[in-house]
Amino acid sequence: MDAKELRGQDTSALNETLMTLLKEHFELRMQHKSSQLDDASKLRKIKKSIARVKTIIKEKQV
Repeated sequence: MDAKELRGQDTSALNETLMTLLKEHFELRMQHKSSQLDDASKLRKIKKSIARVKTIIKEKQV
């Protein structure tokens, strides 16, 4: 997801996106701990996406 798409969404849709990303991050962390994760770069990408969504939510609150 790029920031342009996210800025077009309303706050409730952003919160849903955030919850989805947090669940996916949790699942990837569990896979990483049990050595089932093939591509560890997915963790970094998900973390950046979470930060991006949180930033846009904060921008909309102001």
